[in-house]
Amino acid sequence: MEKEEWDKRYSQNDLVWGWAPNELLVNEVSDMEPGRSLDMACGEGRNAIWLASIGWKSTGIDFSSEGIKKGMQMADQLGVEVEWLEADLRKWEPPESAYDLIVSLYVHMMPDEIGKVHKNAIAALAPGGTIIVIGHDLTNLTEGYGGPPFPDVLFTPERIAQDLDQLVIEKAERVNRTVKTDEGEKTAIDTLVRAHMPA
Repeated sequence: MEKEEWDKRYSQNDLVWGWAPNELLVNEVSDMEPGRSLDMACGEGRNAIWLASIGWKSTGIDFSSEGIKKGMQMADQLGVEVEWLEADLRKWEPPESAYDLIVSLYVHMMPDEIGKVHKNAIAALAPGGTIIVIGHDLTNLTEGYGGPPFPDVLFTPERIAQDLDQLVIEKAERVNRTVKTDEGEKTAIDTLVRAHMPA
C-alpha cells in the first residue's frame, strides 16, 4: 500500500491498531536501558508512544500524514513527548549512529526495497545498539492467519537475518501470536529477529 491508501485508512476516526503496544515488542524491550529509539513506519505511533512512556527518547517515522497526526494527538493525550518525522523509508537517509534501538514492525515491501531499509537502519544504529524486526512470516500463507497474501513481501527468519548479517544476530525465529477475530481466536505466525551492533 502506498501513502494515499494509508492516509485514507488512518483518516477514519477509530485507531486502526489500537492504543496498546505490540506485545512481542514489549517482551523484547521492557528490560532494556532506555536511550534513543526509532520506530520505522510507525503508523499511528502506538509503539513510539509506548517507548517514550517508559523513558526512551523516542522518534517515530511514517509517510502517512494522517498516521502522524493521530500519533501526535495520542501522545498529547497521554502526556508523552515523541519526535515525529513524515518521510518515506524508501527515500529517507537516516542520521548515522543515531539510535540505541531501532524497531521495524510489519514493514512489508519488495525484497530490494526492504533490504535498503534494513541497510539504512544498520547505518543509523549506534555502537551497542539493538534492532528488532517483526513481520508476517511466509508460513502464514499455509499455516497461520493474517498478513499480506503475497509471498515476495513476507518474511522468514533466515531472510531477515541475512539482511542484518553485519550485526550480531541474537535471535531469528518464528513466533505465534494470538489474533482475536469475529470468528474467534486465530494464530498468526511472525518472524522475529533481534540483532545488535558491536560496541
